[in-house]
Amino acid sequence: MENVYLGATDLQVSRIGFGGMSLGADAAADQRRLTRAHAAGITFFDTADLYDQGRNEELLGAAFRHCRPEVVLATKMGNQWRPDGQGWDWNPTKAYILQAADASLRRLQTDYLDLYQLHGGTLTDSRDEVLEAFERLREQGKIRHYGISSIRPNVIREYVPGSGLSSVMLQLSLLDQRPLETVLDLLRTHNVGVLARGALAQGRLAGKPATDYLSRPAPQVARAAVAVQTVAVELGQMPGIIASRFVLDTPGVTAAVLGIRTEAQLAQALRLAECPPLSAEVRTRLLRAAPANGYEQHR
Repeated sequence: MENVYLGATDLQVSRIGFGGMSLGADAAADQRRLTRAHAAGITFFDTADLYDQGRNEELLGAAFRHCRPEVVLATKMGNQWRPDGQGWDWNPTKAYILQAADASLRRLQTDYLDLYQLHGGTLTDSRDEVLEAFERLREQGKIRHYGISSIRPNVIREYVPGSGLSSVMLQLSLLDQRPLETVLDLLRTHNVGVLARGALAQGRLAGKPATDYLSRPAPQVARAAVAVQTVAVELGQMPGIIASRFVLDTPGVTAAVLGIRTEAQLAQALRLAECPPLSAEVRTRLLRAAPANGYEQHR
C-alpha cells in the first residue's frame, strides 16, 4: 500500500483510508474488517466524536489498541451532543475543544491523536480561539497534527493561510467537482494535505439508482454513472473502483477516505490499491460525461 506525507508534515498516511462513520452495527464484524484492512496495508483511519455518540471511536480504539504505533488515527470535534442525546449544537470554543479531545482520547484508548480536526466551521467562529486550542493540545502532546473538515470554500479560505493546518477533509467525486474550482489549488499552494471523501457520490457512481445530486438532475447523474460503468467494463474493474480512482488521480489529493460497512466494500477498497492510475484519455471521457460544477453557497 502506497504511503504519502500529509501536506508539509512528517505524518505518513496510506493513500486509501477508511472513515469510521461507515461502519455497521455488528462491532465484532467491524473489528474484523478493520484488522484485515490494517493487515493489507491500510494505515489511515478517520472517525469523529459525533458518530454514534462516540461509540465509533470506541470501536477503533478497541481494534487498534494493541498496534497503536502502526496506525494513523484521526478524529473530529465541534458538534456537541445535547444532554438528552437528541441532536447536537455547534461549539468551536477553546474550552470545549480541549474537553472534547480528552474524551476522544479515552474512547480511542490512546494518549495521542495523529490528526485532530474541526468537524465543520463557519465564518462566525473565532479562528484564533480554535487555533489556540489546537496549539495547546499539540504542546501537551495530545495531538500531533490538526486540520478541518469542511465543504465550505469561504471557511477553508479563512482557516488555511498562516494557520499551521496539516489537512482539509472535503467532498470530491466525478459528480462533485466543486473543490477543483478554487479550493484544491489554494491547498496545494499552502502545502495542506487533502483528504477526499464521498468518491461514490452516496453510491450513485457504484450502482445505486440515479437521483438528483447537488445541482445535477437525475439524467445528468445517470450519464456520469453510465460513463463510469463503461470504463469499468473496458478495464475489467468495478464502477466503484473507477469512481474512486478518479478521485485519487485528481492533482492535490493526498488520500481517498472510503467506507467499509460491508465485506464487499472492503474487498473493493483493497482492489483499488492495486488499480493503476486512469489514463488521460479515460479521465477526459469521464469529465465529458459530467461537466464541472461550482459552489453555489459559502463562496
